[in-house]
Amino acid sequence: MNSQLAEGNVTVLEPEEQTGKPVLTIRDMHISYFPRGKEVKAVRGVDLTVHAGETLALVGESGSGKSSVAFASMRGLDAAGRVMRGSVHFHDTDVLALNPSELRRIQGSRIAMVYQDPQTALNPGYRIGDQIAEAVHEHTDMSGAAVRERVLDLLEEVNLPDPVGFYERYPHELSGGQQQRVVIAMAFACNPELLIMDEPTTGLDVTTEAHILDLVTKLKESHGSAILYITHNLGVVAKFCHRVAVMYAGQIVEQGPVSRVFTAPAHPYTRSLLTCIPRLDLSKHDRPLNAIEGRLPNLSELPPGCVFAPRCSESKDQCLSDDIEKVQIDGDEDFVRCVRWNDISTFEFDRNARKTRPKVEASAVEPILDVDNLQCLFRLRRGIVEVATGQGVRNVHAVDGIDLKLGRGQTLAIVGESGCGKTTLGRTIVGLQTATDGTMTFEDKLLEGKARNRSNDVRRRVQIVFQNPDATLNPQKSVGETIGRPLELFGLAEESARETRVADLLQSVNLPAHYASRYPHELSGGEKQRVAIARAFAADPDLIVCDEPLSALDVSVQAAILNLLVELQKTTNAAYLFISHDLSVVRYLSDQVAVMYMGRLCEIGSPEEVFVPPYHPYTEALLSAISLPDPNIDQESIFLEGSVPSPVNPKPGCRFASRCPRKIGDICETENPPLVSYGDHKIYCHIPKEELDKMRPVIRYQGSEDPVV
Repeated sequence: MNSQLAEGNVTVLEPEEQTGKPVLTIRDMHISYFPRGKEVKAVRGVDLTVHAGETLALVGESGSGKSSVAFASMRGLDAAGRVMRGSVHFHDTDVLALNPSELRRIQGSRIAMVYQDPQTALNPGYRIGDQIAEAVHEHTDMSGAAVRERVLDLLEEVNLPDPVGFYERYPHELSGGQQQRVVIAMAFACNPELLIMDEPTTGLDVTTEAHILDLVTKLKESHGSAILYITHNLGVVAKFCHRVAVMYAGQIVEQGPVSRVFTAPAHPYTRSLLTCIPRLDLSKHDRPLNAIEGRLPNLSELPPGCVFAPRCSESKDQCLSDDIEKVQIDGDEDFVRCVRWNDISTFEFDRNARKTRPKVEASAVEPILDVDNLQCLFRLRRGIVEVATGQGVRNVHAVDGIDLKLGRGQTLAIVGESGCGKTTLGRTIVGLQTATDGTMTFEDKLLEGKARNRSNDVRRRVQIVFQNPDATLNPQKSVGETIGRPLELFGLAEESARETRVADLLQSVNLPAHYASRYPHELSGGEKQRVAIARAFAADPDLIVCDEPLSALDVSVQAAILNLLVELQKTTNAAYLFISHDLSVVRYLSDQVAVMYMGRLCEIGSPEEVFVPPYHPYTEALLSAISLPDPNIDQESIFLEGSVPSPVNPKPGCRFASRCPRKIGDICETENPPLVSYGDHKIYCHIPKEELDKMRPVIRYQGSEDPVV
């Protein structure tokens, strides 16, 4: 019996009927693009098989061809792309031979896709329920009440509270995690046999990511779907996937079971990717991260031999000239494309195998920023109903009584889920918005609320690097003009000296001087972020707010940017307020960590203190949600249940009480939590200190109670 969508009915196979059957089979796929008539060979000779009930990860740097393979599998390449050779079979159906009407019958029903950005996948002008209903109506003969009932069931299945209420909402009324759940509900609307997921958790905080992955795992088990999972998050691959295929410059260079590839990678590129990732037992004082030098080759002028050879530390002469064929390791679906893999595999794979620097002991530093009882409220407009009923003023408590100190030359990381107030805090310090109450002191001088009210010198010395450089770099200005603007604005260099200074700044962020003549569209994502960092440092700042500057970057680029930030901090002694949801990055980069939840601090201390017990229960949940690419680590699973309370005129008590798995009673909901102090490590919680001391590590080595950190 084939798993399929019958006309008007959704049928699901029993688990024993679906185990191991090939659902997607790709053989010798070649894809080319033809910009301005020039052929770019984006994908070459790709072989993949995804079985029912299996999750196959496709990983690699941006530009390696992952998304091209995914879109070609659904016949979704844009007009510039073309499958030059090869075959794609969905079960026994030749996808490339289907006519448009036959293709429409399987797209969205038997094959579904979850895109990276739910905002682009959802129509802002239509209600959530209507958009899911359209998918159900299009691929079944359900109608009327039956369609609505199916949609409500799907909303409940993806764990959205109040399905009836969510049915009527518009996309802009949902958080990023809720929008992604809606997209997943649409994908599973017709019980697809193949689900293609293209970076579905990029930009989500760790707890939302954990919920989404757990949700997809349960749906996969109940529906028996095969999943092709495209990502650059290797921690997610280790936790979520069965097999992994590593792509580089259009070729799969290694493929095999996750357990083998992550413990004994056979290709130098795979090894390099795994050693790029920050570990919880490493900090910036130990050693620099392993960044892969160079960049992807020009796919329109491919070099002979191994495409990775120019960036490979293990390459020999034969790597530069010989054609590199696949070598089986253990079965047809476990292979490597490397002539030296046998030599390399004899080396013990140790992600820490680098010379470490001596530990730097913590010492007293001069404070540069002091935030005292900072509060940021956003007043909601009163509608006709509120005015008619005499309802009072309602405020969103984005930041509510925050106390922080940041030392010169140090990094204070702010972590927490989306909506906790991290970005509002950063924007207030920079002066992009004003505080409602409290004070900010910069070098013992009161910091004015709005940037325009601050002196020219203070504006120069307090800078910001935003999450998305595409939104902050002017596409009409060259890189040189962008970096040179602060030099002109703050009078830091005469016109005759600006070109030299811009070249020096480009050199400081590891970009060649000739990039000054390029425009943003000619740069990769990592290069754009380097330009944004260079622009911030052009002002010679003392304090830089870094708002999620690494969230959408490949692990190799992320490692290079982290090393860059560390080196620039050493040479300039600048202080960073680093906003992030990636706790591995925070552990590596920070000197202090502050955990925020719904506008308030839960915990603050050094990384060595915050990442080991005792924890605040919220910190404990965040740590349990980290995706770690290390099979030798055990990790508790703590899923936060309950709804997030409204930030509008919040009730007294602990803001985390409604979701806290360690809640001790009504006191948590009626009284603000007291401060529990462990020296400089502070926890705001009602749980008695002796109980907090008994907490066991969330992340520990296998067979041990010793924490990883």
